[in-house]
Amino acid sequence: MDLYSGIINQLIEEFASLPGIGQKSAQRLAFHIVNMPKDQVDRFATVMKEAREKICYCRECFTLTDREICPICANTRRDHSTIMVVETTRDMAAYEKTAKYDGVYHVLHGAISPMLGIGPGDIRLKELIVRLEKDVSEVIIATNSTLEGETTAMYISKLIKPTGIKCTRIASGVPVGGDLEYIDEVTLLRALDGRTEL
Repeated sequence: MDLYSGIINQLIEEFASLPGIGQKSAQRLAFHIVNMPKDQVDRFATVMKEAREKICYCRECFTLTDREICPICANTRRDHSTIMVVETTRDMAAYEKTAKYDGVYHVLHGAISPMLGIGPGDIRLKELIVRLEKDVSEVIIATNSTLEGETTAMYISKLIKPTGIKCTRIASGVPVGGDLEYIDEVTLLRALDGRTEL
């Protein structure tokens, strides 16, 4: 038996189809939308439609943007000779929040995963190689510390090595507030190898 009318059920189902949204959250969002002022709902719907129509990939780094070139790539104060390679736009946003990196990015939109049938041709590696023909002094590989991320990092480093461009990998190790006894051996070794002088 349906608890709500058809349109409310449809709204709940649409929210529940989004990643990370369970049935209870979908229900809460649906009722929030229903109780919002009409002009606010119209604005929300318009922004969603415009985002879907206008957002594209940056011509340089392939992050999501509503312009031909994203604000980071268009910024002349950024160091365009240093490229940080990340898996997703969300990873790029995480580094931007630190406000410590002043280079540019290259977003792969995935990682190599033979198990899932994702090969080098399925992510933005060809575009990275084209960018390396410009004046690039360093490529920082900032893929995740997963099997796929490590595979992708190794593949990229093998592509870059013959060019003579400096290729580095971000250090990974013990998270702040983490207890050493609960951390896996690979992470502990990475933390040890990536140690710095105090």
